[in-house]
Amino acid sequence: MQKTSYYIVNGITLYRVIAAFVLLYFIIQKQPEVMKWLLAVSFFTDAIDGFLARRYKVVSVMGSRLDSIGDDLTVLMGVIGIAVFAPEFLRSELPIVVFVLILFVAQITLAIIRYGKVTSFHTYLAKAAALAQGVFLILFFFLPEWPLTLFYIAAIITAFDLIEEIILVIILPKWRADVKGIYWALRDKNA
Repeated sequence: MQKTSYYIVNGITLYRVIAAFVLLYFIIQKQPEVMKWLLAVSFFTDAIDGFLARRYKVVSVMGSRLDSIGDDLTVLMGVIGIAVFAPEFLRSELPIVVFVLILFVAQITLAIIRYGKVTSFHTYLAKAAALAQGVFLILFFFLPEWPLTLFYIAAIITAFDLIEEIILVIILPKWRADVKGIYWALRDKNA
């Protein structure tokens, strides 16, 4: 059962990676109705694969990396969808979007310099940010008006998450997956 669970969980995660390219296809084809449903399914599978991995104890470094890639690609497709279907939103919120993007690029750049690869920390803040981003992006495409309050909440949580991950890259000498946060990293480092 363990091996079957491993393949099922990683298959669900791999679905999100593949679905990102299908999402991009529907964005290019200017089909927001299909794209928004596929985006919602992708965010739903993100919640399922993490739950199943912990439930059946099939957490792995490869699965963690694949999950991070799937998360980033899903959010990226949501942002590209906004850029194509509602560019006026991005223009109106450009300073916030640029600030978060700078933090994201800084975090990835520091991780690649320090570890030679991107991080897969999956901190509590990262999980909260992913939830906020998912709720915002799904509702953005399903509601008749932009959910600005959700955008600001998602941006703030994401900024704090990225700052925490930058600090983790600085304080953790070796690459690690599934770090709960700064407190736990420092506690484990001092133990």
